[in-house]
Amino acid sequence: MTKCLGYSKSVSIGLLLFFVSLALPFGAKAQNRDSFAKRYINSLINDTTDISKPKFIAYPTLAYAPETSWEFGFSGLYVYFANRDTTNRLSEINGFSFITLENQYGFWFDHALYTHENKWFFLGRIRLQDFPLRYYGIGPYTTPSHTAVIEATQVNIRERVLRKVYKDLFVGLQGDWQQLRFARFTSIDQEEFEFPLGGEGSLNIGLGLNVVYDTRHNVLNVRDGLFSELAFLRYPGLASNYNFSTLISDNRIYRPVGKNNVLAAQVMGQFNFGNTPFNMLSLMGGENLMRGYYLGRFRDNNQIATQVEFRFLPLPLNFTNRIGAALFASTASVFDEFENFSVSKFVFAGGGGLRFLLFPKRDIYTRFDVAFTNEGSGFYLFIGEAF
Repeated sequence: MTKCLGYSKSVSIGLLLFFVSLALPFGAKAQNRDSFAKRYINSLINDTTDISKPKFIAYPTLAYAPETSWEFGFSGLYVYFANRDTTNRLSEINGFSFITLENQYGFWFDHALYTHENKWFFLGRIRLQDFPLRYYGIGPYTTPSHTAVIEATQVNIRERVLRKVYKDLFVGLQGDWQQLRFARFTSIDQEEFEFPLGGEGSLNIGLGLNVVYDTRHNVLNVRDGLFSELAFLRYPGLASNYNFSTLISDNRIYRPVGKNNVLAAQVMGQFNFGNTPFNMLSLMGGENLMRGYYLGRFRDNNQIATQVEFRFLPLPLNFTNRIGAALFASTASVFDEFENFSVSKFVFAGGGGLRFLLFPKRDIYTRFDVAFTNEGSGFYLFIGEAF
């Protein structure tokens, strides 16, 4: 996993920085460093290991953004098949940690784990960070200029524990811990503005049910399959500062086109009911859905979003079979009540990117995407596809 690079005008180096830095000699240990660099890079470029053997990659990252100054990070990815049986689905664990010159820090940890014969499925993520967030207001008509910056310590933990009940159908429980501590709003124009619900921070703990239909074999690069999730989470007042519920529907389809190409599509909806704090509203944007928009550029009780992507994996090049590409387009809208839903409130984003086949035997690519909106652009560097 590598952090989003561009919507906040940041510059990042990532994998390239890692390989270049390893290759540069330094002092008396230059020969050993060079030897290590060659071995490590060769292990990636010429992956001769048994496909059933677990694989790990780690590399430093570097980024810059006005609100953070220079950011130094470290990313890692671990993939494996349960019991080294390739008939099982590919499991992945990835993490990212960072610190900035403004004393901001963070730790991200995501995983999609399958047990032997895919009987159990564990899907979750952890976000621990002290990082500035842009606040644009609530609703579909907020202006492109954010009204405030929120500095806060965030703890976001969501875990699904699912059991296969029939073929590709999983049923289970989900837990969610969302905490915003020491929240500090700084108005951009130095004028007072109305704090949103939960603006002083809050703790919200939710429990719920999940139903998942999943035929994917490789979650980092799906070439043919279906994924559909229906989740209901309840945040009761006894365990949370606010009393509300969330319903999420996430549906994805992947179809091969020819030998190497893939057509992928996603339709997602998130709907909140009750007194929902601002940080728990449906947030539009980010590195996966509605690329090009800052995560939280639009937020409200409800969101409907869809995207389509055509992937060339790999491109038909004569000199290599490890470079791919993708074209994508997406649209979404947020709204407070269903009676106020309108097609005219949808916004659009689109773009394209390059792919590099990082693990040939496991069919895992690194993606570099450039996304465009009518408000600006975004740049993203990640291992694995957006969805």
